[in-house]
Amino acid sequence: MAGKQTGKSCRREAGFTLLELMVVVFIIALAAGIVLPRLPDTEGTRLKSSARNLASGIRFLNDQAIITKKVYRLHLELGENTTHIAELSPTGEEMQPQDQFMGRRLVEEGIDIEDVSVGSRGVVNEGEVVIPFGPAGLGDGVTIHLKAGKVHFTVIAYPSGGKVTVQEGYQEVTS
Repeated sequence: MAGKQTGKSCRREAGFTLLELMVVVFIIALAAGIVLPRLPDTEGTRLKSSARNLASGIRFLNDQAIITKKVYRLHLELGENTTHIAELSPTGEEMQPQDQFMGRRLVEEGIDIEDVSVGSRGVVNEGEVVIPFGPAGLGDGVTIHLKAGKVHFTVIAYPSGGKVTVQEGYQEVTS
């Protein structure tokens, strides 16, 4: 009776235990945690990062000007999409600030400074715009539009008070 089964069935049910499923989920999460940060940044992420960097740079310059009672200038080169910060010497000459934070790049490569509006000067969309920060901080309101592809972010710096906001999209600011 070699081929005949007796009353009890010897069947084994297929499936995974909870422990096996947890191990697989853990391995997938670990792999995602390693791989995702190494993926290239998307255009939108770089744009948002640039807007936040620019906003923090403006806040920092405003605070430094008030605390140190010095005059700083933020130069925005619209054609080249670059920024740099200068400190005014007592004789009125521009010099490189000693603070390393002021030497960092505020707008990442590939991000366009579309236009800048500074107080009564109106909207500037080419050339260089210089934003002064005096012992009282930022004197005029500033609106800076950044663009990557078809996506926009707007950085708005309000005079006297140091408030700087970052808003998604192309925002028009009325005085």
